Amino acid sequence: MPEQFSPVQDFVMNNEIWVLGLSWWILSMSIIQNLVYLIQLPLAWIELRTYSQAEDSESSWQMLVSDITMPVSLLVPAYNEEASIVQNVQAMLALEYPEVEVVVINDGSKDKTLKHLIDTFSLIPVTRAYEEEVPHAVIRRIYSSPRHPHLFVIDKERGGKADAINAGINICRNPLFCVVDGDSLLESAALLRAVRPFMEDPWHMVAVGGTIRVANGCEIRAGQVHKVSLARAFLPLVQTIEYIRAFLIARLALSRLGVLTIISGAFGIFRRNIAVEVGGLSTDTVGEDFELVIKIHRYLRDQKRAYRMRYVPEPVCWTEVPETMKSLGRQRARWERGALEVFFKYGDMLFNPRYGRIGMIGFAHALIVDILGPLTEVLGYILVPLLFMIGMLDVNFLMAYLGLVFVFGLFISTTALILEEMELHRVPHARDLLILLAVCVVENFGYRQISNYWRLVGWVQYLAGKKGWGDMIRKGLARA
Repeated sequence: MPEQFSPVQDFVMNNEIWVLGLSWWILSMSIIQNLVYLIQLPLAWIELRTYSQAEDSESSWQMLVSDITMPVSLLVPAYNEEASIVQNVQAMLALEYPEVEVVVINDGSKDKTLKHLIDTFSLIPVTRAYEEEVPHAVIRRIYSSPRHPHLFVIDKERGGKADAINAGINICRNPLFCVVDGDSLLESAALLRAVRPFMEDPWHMVAVGGTIRVANGCEIRAGQVHKVSLARAFLPLVQTIEYIRAFLIARLALSRLGVLTIISGAFGIFRRNIAVEVGGLSTDTVGEDFELVIKIHRYLRDQKRAYRMRYVPEPVCWTEVPETMKSLGRQRARWERGALEVFFKYGDMLFNPRYGRIGMIGFAHALIVDILGPLTEVLGYILVPLLFMIGMLDVNFLMAYLGLVFVFGLFISTTALILEEMELHRVPHARDLLILLAVCVVENFGYRQISNYWRLVGWVQYLAGKKGWGDMIRKGLARA
């Protein structure tokens, strides 16, 4: 063995029990994660087929457009969203829905977000009575539009996204509210599809999540995606794969099992009275979407009340994703930090029979995938090459293991694409499918490793007690 490796070899030999134990831990966690993905695949397919068959029913659509359709308030928290906020609101106003109000919450933006809204929609100050049922920062002024009587804009002091949503909950008047990010666009029929579970089970449904798709590269006209196209840059392309994989496999499967633990903050519908009962969104975490869902689970389980949450795949919300490594890294570190904040805040629910399937399955899934997953993979990146260099790992085993990991990752990603194309037909051209398949291959060589590093940064930030979102750079969604 070369001389430069002798100190490493001495260290490993002196700590052989710990090194072997860690190696078996990494291998065991890898097997468990892969088993989780394998179990999710058939569950996701069954749920997707069930949804597709119900979607074909004309009676369901007749019910939705009838007079009994539940009114919805769209809450759009916005902080420095001047690049896309006007298109977002235009999309809200163009939705196919019988009764909807749009409430934009300008959370102390430092750019021209508020000015663009005032100029575009001819906003004027109005008086709107409300009760402060959940806490939030001071509201400076409320605006409305003479041309759009169901559009309201709240101008408030900076308090963060959760605080902005709380202000919207107080101001809105409808029994359901839908949270939509300020950099996102809803398809015209998305709200109709997303509300259907509430109409089918009005007594028990408390929250519904929809699909988020990458809008980078798409052609936008009048606040709507006019032409679906792939982005040219690699980072938006690989995020397209990640979003398809996360929504069409993980969330469909969790919804099928009745253990949905997260509804995306970019597009989720909640019962207003339930959100008020649990005290609104907490402002002590950046994982406010995860936290609200877990808080509702805990509250209703403690109250011994029957309830349901569901994810539906077809309501689509298009969002702008980061196009630089710096912005993407900050986002992923923040996501991991938010997951850790919420998980440990409600950690007593893990494997707690009192919380049923949520504690036994939902929290266990979060532990394996979100909490321990990045730590295990990063440790593997360090330990596997180390053991190979000092001769403790057989080269044939190493190559077989790496090949299996690569093939399995490719299998999961391509299966997600196949499921989407079979049932939803969201990729318009065969050439685009080939591009996405190529990205499925390439992401395993570098991007996946960097992504886990970003999540490890989230761990470090959590342990260091970092708070706040940080700034995100928006280019704005492309327009024709």
